[in-house]
Amino acid sequence: MAITLTHFLSIIFSFNFYFEIASGNAFSSVIRSTEMNNLQTYIIHVKQLEGRVFAQSEDRESWYRSVLPTTTASSDKQPQMVYSYHNVISGFAARLTQKEVRAMEEKDGFVSANPERILHLQTTNTPNFLGLHQQIGFWKESNFGKGVIMGVLDSGILPSHPSFSDAGMPPPPAKWKGRCDFNMSDCNNKLIGARSFNIAEKAMKGETAEAPIDEDGHGTHTSSTAAGGFVKNAYALGNAKGAAVGMAPYAHLAIYKVCFGEDCPESDILAGPDAAVEDGVDVLSLSIGETSVPFFKDNIAIGSFAAIQKGLFVSCAAGNSGPFNSTLSNDAPWILTVGASTIDRSIVSTAKLGNGEEFDGESLFKPADFTSNTITSCLCWREWESSSVRARRGVGRIAKGEEVKNAGGAAMILMNEEIDGFSTSVDAHVLPATHVSNAAGLKIKAYINSTVTPTATILFKGTVIGNSLSPVVASFSSRGPSLASPGILKPDIIGPGVTILAAWPFPLENNTKSKSTFNIISGTSMSCPHLSGIAALLKSSHPYWSPAAIKSSIITSADTLNVEGKAIVDQTLQPADVFATGAGHVNPSRANDPGLVYDIQPDDYIPYLCGLGYKDEEVGTLVHKPIKCSEISSIPEGELNYPSFSVAFGPSQTFTRTVTNVGEANSSYVFNAVAPEGVHVSVKPNQLYFSEVNQKVTYSVTFSRIGSITKIREYGQGFLKWVSAEHCVRSPISVRFE
Repeated sequence: MAITLTHFLSIIFSFNFYFEIASGNAFSSVIRSTEMNNLQTYIIHVKQLEGRVFAQSEDRESWYRSVLPTTTASSDKQPQMVYSYHNVISGFAARLTQKEVRAMEEKDGFVSANPERILHLQTTNTPNFLGLHQQIGFWKESNFGKGVIMGVLDSGILPSHPSFSDAGMPPPPAKWKGRCDFNMSDCNNKLIGARSFNIAEKAMKGETAEAPIDEDGHGTHTSSTAAGGFVKNAYALGNAKGAAVGMAPYAHLAIYKVCFGEDCPESDILAGPDAAVEDGVDVLSLSIGETSVPFFKDNIAIGSFAAIQKGLFVSCAAGNSGPFNSTLSNDAPWILTVGASTIDRSIVSTAKLGNGEEFDGESLFKPADFTSNTITSCLCWREWESSSVRARRGVGRIAKGEEVKNAGGAAMILMNEEIDGFSTSVDAHVLPATHVSNAAGLKIKAYINSTVTPTATILFKGTVIGNSLSPVVASFSSRGPSLASPGILKPDIIGPGVTILAAWPFPLENNTKSKSTFNIISGTSMSCPHLSGIAALLKSSHPYWSPAAIKSSIITSADTLNVEGKAIVDQTLQPADVFATGAGHVNPSRANDPGLVYDIQPDDYIPYLCGLGYKDEEVGTLVHKPIKCSEISSIPEGELNYPSFSVAFGPSQTFTRTVTNVGEANSSYVFNAVAPEGVHVSVKPNQLYFSEVNQKVTYSVTFSRIGSITKIREYGQGFLKWVSAEHCVRSPISVRFE
């Protein structure tokens, strides 16, 4: 099918920006202040009173208020306490002036006060692509996540969407203690809780709190991706037709609205897990982030640590600032950090030039009236970098189309910039459009320059399934290495995050009567809830596994090959490195039976945090109790019992690991490795024997440089694995040559 072009078709060079542009620097933390008496929201950490257990929340709040400046504590006016946290930190959020913060620093019990950062928001075919089948295998055996409570921190939810129907759902577990801030009829056995935390966001605007309704679409999409129920005949603008379903369709949903528009204030974000811990949530999903900072300054890291102390699994988006290195967010080792990759489905729209050449691209736009009698039109080139079309990924591309349409254009070819290579996106454009690779765009531009009257047509081919290159790492997916802790390999995993169809609160076409509305969008915001849902399946299948054990099972079972059995590639169509893929692409069925796991208890992180050089009070802020690193045997990053390795040379390095047998009682594993070039990898012992389930065995691994001492390159990679008759437990290795 083809669309008739009646005016002109514009080709635009696509400058894709992955964070909102703020004050000219997309990578800086955004600190918001109001003009009202120079007030800012601060997150204040206070000492925990040793031996003191607060009987009531009022007692805790009274302790917090004793730390506030006297004039603030007794005043009925602004500034005020915004949140009193009970579970995730020892402290509170308050609206203060700098003068009041200085006065508070003299108070007994005060630890620190930091202005809050403003963070930002980062599947009809997906289950099949992941090997999840309704009638057989892991999906069915895990009861589709039955009994697990999934907490989603995002922009809210549309409760009336059919993805959140409770047909066939049992009541929530008895441990559920949360509440629903919608009308009671809006919540049900699927959507068991919904709350809105926007005191800080509203305080900046002088407004009152609001209901957790999704006015953005992001939260509805991520929630249904994680745990939406089965919905037949789902599609977006006629594309990707099929049955939509989340990863854990029988899991319960608890929604915590902490994002309002594109802003997600840290104090509001902290209030979400603070409530989730109290409510009885099992898995937390956060498609939110900012640039990496030391963990004691990262409130998602702080809140997540409190969550894992209570047994909650936490999955977070890696960020959309790729393909540049060290652009990760949410890189704490107790968080599953998720990058984004493609599935094997494309929504194809082809640019056909007047010389007969054709270039496949992608677009969600589908004209209502196809015609076979195509009238080609003139093709012009416009290199566009104006501020009016610079924005976060997705919005910017659509805004470019709006500019073309306003200028009288009939259609648009959107060309990648060089850095994005072959990584294209499906968007609901406002006019006929196709998004093509940089290589295709250069050829189209050469054609335009080769003739006086260049012409083009866009052919809409619709949904195509079976891309043998999938999964491909998306160009926008943020890369490692971690800035906060280079000795921990991040991201951990990649999962479906490109061209993901899921629930949407608004119709994409002029059909306001339909409640079954869906949209296709891309981002690590989409890959994160896929992994959150898979974690819920694993939690349902293995209720006594720790958060670290679940994460280990996902990492050590990951796929490193694509559909056609070749190495996973990135946006250049060259093999992707471990800073793009982490351990590889998630394989849910293998994660359900990993053989061995690398377990970590919450207190095991304390020697690691001391080894990072953090001060006692900084470690205490993270682990929520007084710490004296001088009395603890600190460890280097590589000694943490993590299921991957990140090694920095000079001298040889030896680390120990302890694995727990979760496979067959009587089993043995043999060591195997593909060492990074210029590196020798050896272990002791080289065979592991187990006689019972949950038995632990420790091994040591030594990394040594071999050959010339000349620096080969900055980084190298490989893997080690333990192989039994039934299992292959694989750990990726990254080395940095100094």
